[in-house]
Amino acid sequence: MIASTSASRLARPPYRRFARFIVVGGIGFAIDAGVLMLALHRLAASVYAARALSFTTAVVATWLLNRVFVFDAARRGSVVAEYGRYFVTQVAGALTNLGVFVALIEIFPRLASTPVLPLAAGAILGAVVNFAGASLWVFRTREPGVD
Repeated sequence: MIASTSASRLARPPYRRFARFIVVGGIGFAIDAGVLMLALHRLAASVYAARALSFTTAVVATWLLNRVFVFDAARRGSVVAEYGRYFVTQVAGALTNLGVFVALIEIFPRLASTPVLPLAAGAILGAVVNFAGASLWVFRTREPGVD
């Protein structure tokens, strides 16, 4: 019964999995923003320390949500290793997001007056990097006993 449930989740069309991934990302953004504001007002004098806490909290939350609701990752293997792969993937997506943002503003300086456009472009490419990393590396189906 469990195998058929896992198989049915894996058989979902890729766009449905991506849509769930985007919803989880939205929840992660809300957690990130909430923890950032809370940390700035209650815990940390430094915006960078608060940001490190909020990013880490959001990554843990989205990892757990993606495991359960997007990739059905309740399988054998090291949960610690899986989280490590997920964290690396999230950092790669964040760097991609920032890189696109900076590159677009440097190439097209007029975009600095409407920074939401390069922000959106960076967010889209960052989400693609994160989804690809999660699908192909973090939560990929493994043979039993292989990690």
